[in-house]
Amino acid sequence: MTSAIAMATLRTQLLRLRLPTAALGVPRRSAACRLGPLAAGGTAARRGLAQHTGLPGAVGERLWGLGRLNHVAVAVPNLEAATRLYRDVLGAQVSGVVPLPEHGVSTVFVDLGNTKIELLEPLGDKSPIAGFLAKNSSGGLHHVCLEVDDLTAALGAVRAMGVRPLGSEPRVGAHGKPVIFLHPKDCSGVLVELEQA
Repeated sequence: MTSAIAMATLRTQLLRLRLPTAALGVPRRSAACRLGPLAAGGTAARRGLAQHTGLPGAVGERLWGLGRLNHVAVAVPNLEAATRLYRDVLGAQVSGVVPLPEHGVSTVFVDLGNTKIELLEPLGDKSPIAGFLAKNSSGGLHHVCLEVDDLTAALGAVRAMGVRPLGSEPRVGAHGKPVIFLHPKDCSGVLVELEQA
């Protein structure tokens, strides 16, 4: 059994344990996006999974290397004002402005110690953030970014589970690492970014 098939089987078993429709044998499209809490649960969670599924090797194996929450991205209509809020009012450390014309945004990262907030301001009218702000003029949560230790394997696994990536291949993100976004309709309404750790 290939490792991709083993992971797909493992995810299917997880879904049967956690979701009402699983008892009927109906896997849900956004399954891979809901595995985070168990994957992050460590050995005890995987040991419980092995006991329930009977899958060999489930103890101690990771689910395609899902890592930590890298950042939460917030679209803002005014990057300077948002930066002042986090730096001057809330006392956080913030980065300088990083323009990313290939993504159509300017970013500022707010360091929270254990994770970051990425402030996003559109660069031009064709920016995806401009479209977001047209619908949400005050700004708001845009996406969450999760680290994975093997982006290629993660992309293959989520595709196998019916989760659609936005784009055919990863591209370089704000941290200079490969990233790919997953369709929010397949991830419980949340735009998920996977980033190579």
